[in-house]
Amino acid sequence: MMDFGFGLMRLPIKSEDYADIDYEQVNDMVDKYIEAGYNYFDTGYGYHEGKSEIAIRECVIKRYPREDVLIADKLPLYELTKESDIEAIFNEQLERCGVDYFDYYLVHNTTDVFKPVCDYLDCFGFVRDKKEKGLVKKIGFSHHDSAELLDEILTENPDVDFVQLQINYLDWYNNESIQAKECYEVARKHDVDVIIMEAVKGGNLVNLPEEAEKKFKDYNPDASNVSWAIRFCLSLDGVICTLSGMSALEQMEENLEIVKDFKPLNDEEKTIIDEVVEIINQSIAIPCTYCNYCVEHCPNDIPISKFFELYNDAKSAIEIQPLYYIYYNNYAERGAPASDCSFCGDCVDQCTQHLDIPELLEDVVDLLEGKF
Repeated sequence: MMDFGFGLMRLPIKSEDYADIDYEQVNDMVDKYIEAGYNYFDTGYGYHEGKSEIAIRECVIKRYPREDVLIADKLPLYELTKESDIEAIFNEQLERCGVDYFDYYLVHNTTDVFKPVCDYLDCFGFVRDKKEKGLVKKIGFSHHDSAELLDEILTENPDVDFVQLQINYLDWYNNESIQAKECYEVARKHDVDVIIMEAVKGGNLVNLPEEAEKKFKDYNPDASNVSWAIRFCLSLDGVICTLSGMSALEQMEENLEIVKDFKPLNDEEKTIIDEVVEIINQSIAIPCTYCNYCVEHCPNDIPISKFFELYNDAKSAIEIQPLYYIYYNNYAERGAPASDCSFCGDCVDQCTQHLDIPELLEDVVDLLEGKF
């Protein structure tokens, strides 16, 4: 089954090094996942600094029959400068993953910024050719921009098999930059299958404000916050897979329990989610999903996502404790302080949430830098 997918973007790590994957724990997670009857694994060229694809090879391909698993990978538009890059990266991905074909292959991160590159290098023509040659079974793309642009791309490429969209209940209702609901409706209009990413919004829907969590618990004391998020996505028509980027065995076990007993949301539950969204929107300072695309392209090595996560925690605290400043200083020493931002804008081009990262880093500086 592939209706619940294992996203290998936020794997467990053994140290502060994003590439230092805990392969032993990943093996356990893969085993639990496959034992439950699921088989869809989603990776990407830049995930874990390239080590996510290697984790596919070591933890999946070397341990299970190739025909029993579905492997999805992505052509990274942000890495392309010339036509020869495309073939070279594709071949590198096959080697890293230890496979001779991909079941699902996506043009990665179609946005206004990267569409000119995609068009100039004919990236959809490339993946189409690989499908004709049997090196890719199904072709699609992941989209991080407006519904209008999505409509344009689907109109230009009516033969794609699927589209991968960021959908979760928080972005569904009132996020003008993500346009989750509008993008979903465009996909349905084109009758193309949908794969959902960021169902839990990078973990932001796990730990909710007390008032929001109470809404959920009053209705169903046994249901976790994560279960509400996943059930929201699984309840949508036309969705063939909902990805979860799990970073611990416990998360895998919890999510498997959720999907095993899945029931679509009823009208009362949808109303409760509406109310929870209103509460959450009053509490999140920076809606970062911690994907780390910005970090990988920061010329000053600023640990942007770490700073944003710390900032959100500090802003939600009743009182900012010295521990926040200590964590900030530790991250700054390992990478660079937020004040080192040169406003080059490279991070903004990479941000899937369309955040004004340099401006937000100034907020981080004001709150956390030089305080301890």
